[in-house]
Amino acid sequence: MPGARRASGRVVGVDLGERRIGIARSDRERRVALPYDVLERSGDVAVDHRRLGALADELGASTMVVGLPLGLNGRRGPAATKVLAEVAQLRAAVSVAVETWDERLSTAEVLANRRRALAERDRARRDGRGGRSIGRGRPVVDDLAAAVLLQSWLDAHVAGEQRGADAE
Repeated sequence: MPGARRASGRVVGVDLGERRIGIARSDRERRVALPYDVLERSGDVAVDHRRLGALADELGASTMVVGLPLGLNGRRGPAATKVLAEVAQLRAAVSVAVETWDERLSTAEVLANRRRALAERDRARRDGRGGRSIGRGRPVVDDLAAAVLLQSWLDAHVAGEQRGADAE
């Protein structure tokens, strides 16, 4: 693609939940997604959107990627419809580009990884190797889920940019 430019600025990943909003951020090179924060919902969507906009500005982001909870069959259900309505409001409230990205199974992936970590810890303890303590309560995984969806977006976009660069 002659004249194609690599997008610049960090990317913020957002997992919009009912009670919490998971936040992830990319590195400056847009290669790695890192969990960043979990925001408790304020009860006022406009306030939440202002917080997200301020966070994107603070991080120097140029793009915000919001997880779209499609059904396993790839169709939009009630949850996806609700997120799309909120994304329309979010786009009007923030100064960065807002995209949606299929987040199917991102939370499930995080929980599966946590279960594996807990099982490894338990094996290590049984084998007398100690093992790092990981809490047993209900995990707050919203920021990790945001990182999984953002990493998926980054991988797809970096690969696409690389293919475009190779074609020049």
